[in-house]
Amino acid sequence: MDGRAGVPETPVARRWASLAALVTAAACLSSCYPSDIPAGTALPIAVDARAIETLGGEPMLADGLRFTGGLELSSSEALFGAFSSIRFLDDARFLGVFDTGYWIAGRIVRDGEGRLSGLAEVTLAALLDADGRESLSKFQVDAESLAIDGQSRAYVGFEQRHRIVPYQPITDLARALPAAPLAAPFDLRRLRSNGGIEALMLAPADGPLSGALVAISEKTRDADGSLIGGILGGPLVGVFGVRPRDGFEVTDGAFLPDGDLLLLERRFTIASGVAVRLRRVEGASLKPGAVLDGEILLHADNRSQIDNMEGMDVLPAEDGSVRLILVSDDNHSILQRTLMLEFRLAATR
Repeated sequence: MDGRAGVPETPVARRWASLAALVTAAACLSSCYPSDIPAGTALPIAVDARAIETLGGEPMLADGLRFTGGLELSSSEALFGAFSSIRFLDDARFLGVFDTGYWIAGRIVRDGEGRLSGLAEVTLAALLDADGRESLSKFQVDAESLAIDGQSRAYVGFEQRHRIVPYQPITDLARALPAAPLAAPFDLRRLRSNGGIEALMLAPADGPLSGALVAISEKTRDADGSLIGGILGGPLVGVFGVRPRDGFEVTDGAFLPDGDLLLLERRFTIASGVAVRLRRVEGASLKPGAVLDGEILLHADNRSQIDNMEGMDVLPAEDGSVRLILVSDDNHSILQRTLMLEFRLAATR
């Protein structure tokens, strides 16, 4: 079984699922269209969730990491999708960005056994410019990464027009306005158009980076072939690299409670399809001039219940373990899905 109750994991089933999606899309042409969200307002939407009980396939999971469940998400609201990054404000409430220029906010819901069962209180709002207006240009609002500073400020990384922009207040996303873009320790003009700042995260305040913002590019490499990264602010401002492996690209990152950096990586080829990987980097190695590498915690391909996984955050648990929540970008394509997958990583220190 593929984790969707009653649906066998076979090529025939996948073809029928694609056909069903095509029929649904055709029926939707006359009735499903994006809502107009006036600037300064938020749009409540309903999100349907289908449980994914098993990861399926033959994934490699390191000792101490296990899949605990997931959701396939959908909505009749045509703006829903293109989920690029997610960050949690507490154990349930989250913020995210779509690369189509929208915020998403909501709350995860769990069943009696603690597994993901749905989303509630979901709203969408447009990413505004400094004048409080929504941009109609994809070039201006291709949001790919997100970091949250407490309960008041968010940093959004954009590609195409590469920049890192602070927004506040995040307590009222519909009215959150941008400040001036931050200076980066590397030349943003060097970044590839569709390979910009895909990972953006705040380091632990009590660690060697003193809460500095960390940015990593998806595809852009330095002269030595490493993916370009940078530390913005704090005592160790500078540029570092991430060693690429096996054709994977960084799509997000999050710091673990012990200070290590967890990287979410994706690979796609026509021959082998999509794959996802998690790599754990020792926190002490993150400094200017370093080339980061680390232990592989997860590797799964398209035989498993994965998709174009682009966003990730971590939720520490009372027992010292950590929940890892991953989301996928469906690119508003009927051939892709919006997934939310959860793993639990046992305490190791």
